Amino acid sequence: MKGFININLSNMASSSLSRRLVACLLNISEARRKDVVETVAKAALYNTEGVQREATTVLNIFNDHDYNRSVITIVSSIDSIREAVLSACEKACGLIDMCAHKGVHPCMGAVDLIPIYPLGEEVRVQDCAEQAQAVARGLATRVQGTTVFLFGWADSPLHRGLAQRRKEMGWFKKMPDLRIQPDIGPQPQKRFGVTGVGASPYVMNCNVTIDTQDVVVGRRIATAIRESTPGGLPGVQAMAFPHEGDVEIACNVESVKSGPSGHVTADEPWPSFSIEGRQYCHAPASLITRRVAELARKQGVGIKGTALVGFTPHECRGLAELALSQGVAEFWKEQHRIRM
Repeated sequence: MKGFININLSNMASSSLSRRLVACLLNISEARRKDVVETVAKAALYNTEGVQREATTVLNIFNDHDYNRSVITIVSSIDSIREAVLSACEKACGLIDMCAHKGVHPCMGAVDLIPIYPLGEEVRVQDCAEQAQAVARGLATRVQGTTVFLFGWADSPLHRGLAQRRKEMGWFKKMPDLRIQPDIGPQPQKRFGVTGVGASPYVMNCNVTIDTQDVVVGRRIATAIRESTPGGLPGVQAMAFPHEGDVEIACNVESVKSGPSGHVTADEPWPSFSIEGRQYCHAPASLITRRVAELARKQGVGIKGTALVGFTPHECRGLAELALSQGVAEFWKEQHRIRM
């Protein structure tokens, strides 16, 4: 990993295990109590007797104090991901109370999001959908009172995307619509809130900080780069939030089947990967940064930096192969600082 571990990801060997790897970027509504976040991460790695789970590693823990939100990158084989994720979720639900949560980022659940992404070439879309559905059912069974909505491949037969499902649930308003009909579980309860569970091609998170305190400027930029806006970036969903005295443009970067159209063609190729023989690609962080910088400059504002929450799909698989080949479960501790 750049700046931390001197390896060449393109030369990593593909083992039988790596071909069956999946990632879960578990989003929980806690970042200010670091001990709680690490306890949740460790629950994914060890059973109740403290025995390490096979073929499972936590690559990264990304904490954001202002958002009061953490993203825990869990990687495991498709056969082991369910128990790892459920154990982490069960622990999180016991330690996080949404009645007391405060943060500027939208959220609805103590465990806010459970997305499962295929990394290995032997992992099928159906495999991920089935595991996500099993996680959703397992969460509702293990933690009585939890409420779940499904998205992506797990939302059969409609396969609605995460942004659409969040809008339906009231996520962007930071409070669930109590009239919603959850896919699994009872009507929402304040303590646990609502959890989104699904599966899809890898979604990267890229946040660009602009040098202003004016959230209106940030919202204009976020609107302009969204996929839904004419001239926006394919696969990019964006919002703007006050963040550490500035404004952050927070982007979900979804993988798309088609490549960039003519108006967004960059000097560099879009990183690509395949799932069941279908090619996907995603907008590179450098392009997102340049586009935000151009739009900010028109508003008389500069940019201060870009943060990746976790990894690109290629990095995620390569680092997981490294961690698992060396038997390192708590891989995030091998880093000298949180990767941004």
